[in-house]
Amino acid sequence: MANLRTAMDAAFWDLDIASPRNLDGCAKAVPGESFPLDGARAGRALRVQQLSFIGSGFPLGIIPCLSPPTPSTNGPADLSSSIALQSLLLRRSFADWWVVVVGQLRPMKLISNIKAQVVERRERSLISFKEIARRLLERPLYFLARERGLILFKETAQDLLEKPLYSLGLSTHIPITPSSSLFLSTEAHGDRKQRRHKLILYHQASLSLICCPYLAITSTFYHSTSCNYGLRSHVNFANSLQLPYHDITLEAAWPELFIDSNGRYWNVSESVSLDLLSSISESGLRYRFGLHKNGGRPQAVINSIDGEAPAALLPGLWAKAAFSYEKSKDLWRQKETEDDLFIKTDQGKFWRPAYDVRLREPHASISTVIGGTFGAWFQGEDNTLRGASTEGDSGISSGSRKRSPVFVDLFGSVCYTFQHGKFRKLYGDLTRVDTRLDICSASAIAKSMLSMFSNSSNAWRHNPASLPRLSLIFQQQVAGPIVFRVDSKFAAGKYILRMEDFMCSLSYSLRLLKSGKVVAWYSPKRKEAMIELRLLEF
Repeated sequence: MANLRTAMDAAFWDLDIASPRNLDGCAKAVPGESFPLDGARAGRALRVQQLSFIGSGFPLGIIPCLSPPTPSTNGPADLSSSIALQSLLLRRSFADWWVVVVGQLRPMKLISNIKAQVVERRERSLISFKEIARRLLERPLYFLARERGLILFKETAQDLLEKPLYSLGLSTHIPITPSSSLFLSTEAHGDRKQRRHKLILYHQASLSLICCPYLAITSTFYHSTSCNYGLRSHVNFANSLQLPYHDITLEAAWPELFIDSNGRYWNVSESVSLDLLSSISESGLRYRFGLHKNGGRPQAVINSIDGEAPAALLPGLWAKAAFSYEKSKDLWRQKETEDDLFIKTDQGKFWRPAYDVRLREPHASISTVIGGTFGAWFQGEDNTLRGASTEGDSGISSGSRKRSPVFVDLFGSVCYTFQHGKFRKLYGDLTRVDTRLDICSASAIAKSMLSMFSNSSNAWRHNPASLPRLSLIFQQQVAGPIVFRVDSKFAAGKYILRMEDFMCSLSYSLRLLKSGKVVAWYSPKRKEAMIELRLLEF
């Protein structure tokens, strides 16, 4: 089935969206808005781990991505400067503790800068014949050429060392206990004025293990189970635990990057969150508690953005609780047999596992999740409203200032999945379709329906969660482990469905990881592309 946990995570806080704008490869989704595409979710592995693993398959370990730079004050940046190259510059590990340095270069922007400088130097070098004769009489031609060469070398070196061309990140992982770990990172971008710092403290419940021993950064493992589905984690395996059946995550960033449902980026100068998530029970019940604090007014990454800042990003302390109930029912399923695992030839039997263990059984199923959220603002409500109204900040309009101090809401998703093929053969052995209907906010939909009866057609436009969404995922095997995938999302209008988002990707499944793949995706809406390592996506 499609990722039903998207509903709970998007309604809460910590949903990571894959984004090449940061060196850690993710941005936070704005809570309370429409659910993002499943294909847009960031991978579980940390970005530095992904670079270490994927880099072995690229020349010199350099991985390309399409990441529009921060526009300058003179105007928006051109599309050619969006191409960026990322690579690990330094890796040092000591048992389970490691330190990594990540670098990024924008080659097209470097080439365009050098071309502009060459043209400028040619214009400056146009001098009269008398001036040339005078210089030759004063100094020999050899010394004149040598001086000119030194000047040219100095100017070229200055172009190569121009700060907007480069980004640099430093990350470290420190194990605290067998079930807890600390991740610290800092990164600096040449086209931004402020450095970005991040802290993540993990404590995880009992995990079932899927081992990836060939990750070059450390000798630790990737873990996955139903209790941490969707979390980007990196912890050590342990048989004994201090807090069973619960995951605790403390995360802080200065500043934090958020992305809303329209694909617009917002910077929040300070963001701190503390989450406690239960493992899913046999009945399908799960609950969650969290504290979230924002500091500073949200700033649009692109200054020319029209519209108001999301209310969830305004300064204040926010306490939130959520619960969900999940259930899945197979309409039919073809179980894996011994004949599927082994093929008979003239030379004997050979083991032939599926390219992905989670896509090995053809089936049709219906799954659903329903849940609720309860939250309250404890700090910052009045100050934020007064500050926004007195300063007249265009980034926070009157629509965003209508933030209720206490709220209760419901959300839900219904998904139908059909899969043909066992994903074992070289051709035509996988066709999969996932159709999911999402209700992001029951209260917003109720208000929208009331506004329709009261002839107030503009009321629903201020809340992106006021319309149900239909998400479609189509996957088709191209050849062997290569799969083409299309993610799309539609919003219900008065008469027709309108497409809100679209993303396409190519993936290469790795049998060694059992359920892992290298994904190259492109988002036309955001004009971004990225290569990731994703584990246990289904």
